[in-house]
Amino acid sequence: MAGFRFLEGMAAVFLAVGAVALTALPASADATRKFSKFAKRSAKVVDHRAWDKLLKAYVVVGGNGLNRVRYRAFKGGGHGALKAYVKALEAVRPATLARPEQFAYWVNLYNAKTIDVVLDAYPVKSIREISIKGGLLGFLKKSVGKGGPWKAKVMKVEGEELSLDDIEHGILRPIFKDPRVHYAVNCASVGCPNLQTSAFAGAKLDAMLEAGAKAYVNSWRGFQARDGKIYASSIYNWFKADFGGNAKGVLRHAAKYAAPKLKAKLAAAGGIADYGYDWGLNDAK
Repeated sequence: MAGFRFLEGMAAVFLAVGAVALTALPASADATRKFSKFAKRSAKVVDHRAWDKLLKAYVVVGGNGLNRVRYRAFKGGGHGALKAYVKALEAVRPATLARPEQFAYWVNLYNAKTIDVVLDAYPVKSIREISIKGGLLGFLKKSVGKGGPWKAKVMKVEGEELSLDDIEHGILRPIFKDPRVHYAVNCASVGCPNLQTSAFAGAKLDAMLEAGAKAYVNSWRGFQARDGKIYASSIYNWFKADFGGNAKGVLRHAAKYAAPKLKAKLAAAGGIADYGYDWGLNDAK
């Protein structure tokens, strides 16, 4: 028992050191530089029909506003098609796309690869149980459910090896500078904004981003009002810089999408009491 407590303590130490090291590293500057160009007059459209078909087959819309994924059925009946779709996206040259089409391309690639990673490891209770990196730190993170696949180089586009973090923090956030990206990318967790039942498309991008923002802000995962206080998703804390830089900025952002009743409560609260997030897998069991 004493030995177990020692190992548990060592795991905490390694995790703390790892967390400091990871947060000190900036998102991929190489990815930002490489993929910052777009074609202003391009009419090229990426074919997302395969992804659209898979989403419609395996994403379940819940009565409580949470979309879940039928991972077991997906792994048995659609994983091969998903891998083929991801491979096809890796062959695309993003610089040949117009800006909205590029945005949709990166979101679809991020979401599809996230599902692919989960299916490779399934069954799991949380995406944080998945640690693609080997070594002692990877093992320790996986053993306590504090890992995750986000920093592993799991894709290659135009010769550039990319991680999920590279797409989100090295491309989507710094290049497009749109806070609504957080309502588009999905991390396979209950606390995350929904994985949509249709693929993102450049022609429908703004409408889809607006719908995603409205759905999440007004969901129990986005904001809750209890006893005159406001509780918000940790997304608004982790990425506060994208939502105005402070709690007031977050509330102003939320007010743009909040239904009248919630909007009034946001204004009355004047601040955010606490943040929370559910890392449980968004599995439709």
